[in-house]
Amino acid sequence: MRIYQRERGRASTKISLGDISVAVLVAATIAVAAQIEVPFYPVPMTLQTLAVLSASLIVGFRRALGAMGIYLAAGALGMPVFAGGTGGIAILFGPTGGYLAGFVLAAAFCGLARDLGLTRANSGCIAVALIGAALVYPTGLLRLGAVVGWDKPVLEWGLYPFVAGDLVKAVIAVLFSRGATRLGHLWGAP
Repeated sequence: MRIYQRERGRASTKISLGDISVAVLVAATIAVAAQIEVPFYPVPMTLQTLAVLSASLIVGFRRALGAMGIYLAAGALGMPVFAGGTGGIAILFGPTGGYLAGFVLAAAFCGLARDLGLTRANSGCIAVALIGAALVYPTGLLRLGAVVGWDKPVLEWGLYPFVAGDLVKAVIAVLFSRGATRLGHLWGAP
């Protein structure tokens, strides 16, 4: 799926029922992944990063951003889709809210890279997934520091414990996306 589709010589931004269905399915997958966690304070370690990276590498920019919009809107409206079965607008403004914003950046980057063909080679796909995982941290750490205070060990709480796990999740996301691409070709997908 391209970022846009050519229709009679001009760009089309139509969203199909298939796009919406995929975005809803991806949002649900991210919500389920958020419930699988290893308790850490103040930021829990979940499989959200794995779900965001995998899905974005598979479905591309538009569908990935659509999924993140659905996921964040559902959580903001109080549905228990965030880590630990939480929901509500307060989560978006709490210590973990920056990581949720970082997931949007990661989804946009990985989806766009996929649409531009930068993930065709294994090395490109790995690089994109690693950069995508890293994009979660800047907004996450900024928000964490703003909420808990910069006099606290922000890097020890919000970065160091997660780097090794996110490296592993990025590699697994590449394996998932490669497998999904192969299956898609078997089923006749472009």
